Amino acid sequence: MAPSAAQRIVIENCAIATVDADDTEYASGHIVIADNRIESVGPGKAPEGLADVVRRVDATGHLVTPGLVNTHHHFYQWITRGLATDHNLFDWLVALYPTWARIDERMGYAAAQGSLAMMARGGVTTAMDHHYVYPRGAGDLSGAIIRAASEMGVRFTLARGSMDRSEKDGGLPPDFAVETLEGALAATEETVRKHHDASFDAMTQIAVAPCSPFSVSTELLKEGAQLARRLGVRLHTHGSETVEEEKFCHELFGMGPTDYFESTGWLGEDVWMAHCVHMNDSDIAAFARTGTGVAHCPSSNARLAAGIARVPDMLRAGVPVGLGVDGTASNESGELHTELRNALLINRLGAHREAALNARQALRLGTYGGAQVLGRADQIGSLEAGKLADLVLWKIDGIGHSSIADPVTAIVFGAAAPVTASFVNGEQIVENNRLLTVDEDAIARSARDEARRLARIAAGA
Repeated sequence: MAPSAAQRIVIENCAIATVDADDTEYASGHIVIADNRIESVGPGKAPEGLADVVRRVDATGHLVTPGLVNTHHHFYQWITRGLATDHNLFDWLVALYPTWARIDERMGYAAAQGSLAMMARGGVTTAMDHHYVYPRGAGDLSGAIIRAASEMGVRFTLARGSMDRSEKDGGLPPDFAVETLEGALAATEETVRKHHDASFDAMTQIAVAPCSPFSVSTELLKEGAQLARRLGVRLHTHGSETVEEEKFCHELFGMGPTDYFESTGWLGEDVWMAHCVHMNDSDIAAFARTGTGVAHCPSSNARLAAGIARVPDMLRAGVPVGLGVDGTASNESGELHTELRNALLINRLGAHREAALNARQALRLGTYGGAQVLGRADQIGSLEAGKLADLVLWKIDGIGHSSIADPVTAIVFGAAAPVTASFVNGEQIVENNRLLTVDEDAIARSARDEARRLARIAAGA
């Protein structure tokens, strides 16, 4: 039987920022989606005579960009927002670990729904979650998170985290909040084998992700890296986030975080790390030499007073850099599109001042840079023929943006632009800033109820 013809969606009359290698842009152009792929993108109207066109979108007054790619998050924190608001990282972790260690599957699902909904309605088409808290008896937390992403229709990477260094071992998590080395490795391998999809158009992928140098043993880092490479998946962790972490690594291991990571097999093209705030020239050179990626989380870094990451220096050295929301207990808004603006503004407070980042570099961090960091730059992150149809229509003719002549400047420097439509894998998941795939009001109620239930359980413990 002959294969069925591709169904096409035609989007026309829009400004387009492709974020391709040449930063190609069109003041008025078109995009043709065929099933789940971009078939063509270019100036002016779409080609005449296209067959099987099921929908035409007049996108006058819009900028179309690749969908945003989030490279670091902790979904479970959606139900512990607004706590420990005046703490640095270590004090914040000590304050919140006892509460986080009491989450269960129902809470994890509700928190994942809330985190995903906030990102997706703001232009995120590829999300990730670094989940590392697995209390005994909590149920299938990984499965609940993956189910929430699947129901929303978002492309997703679960970084299956773990902790095995508790307070009795000199770490920060309470003793009852960690796994054993053997248990963490076995559960991680099971998650990869059950859920990871290595195909071009995969909607769900898994990474191996021990939490941080101060919450996991050297053995877990080394064996986690070996496991990831044996299974052919990526590696993720936190690195060089604070001066306290730098001190911790020198006291415990006799070296800084980057050298410690290199000694455990944690630098390479298949690795990305969150934050990387306190990096010297040698650290940046090591990341560039090995192709190790960075998830830059400007709002969380500011919220926890961690410092300003040297993003301009990383980019000049050739380090892959994407953007991350980070957990919403350290970035209560949970929106990645605001990170475009915050990345640009906060980096201009650093040594490079006004030359640190421009609008197009910020947009690249949130799209192609994120795709690089997740190992999916051949599939997503730019608008090019053959790539997956993950794209966003930003409304820029309203009061917030109409007087800014340059569309990219409008969405980066201006207020958060409304999302008229967001497509993932060729399927529309957002219309006029509302999710089409799930009930936002029901998610809000569920998240509130689970946050209150967790607070009651933690208070009574």
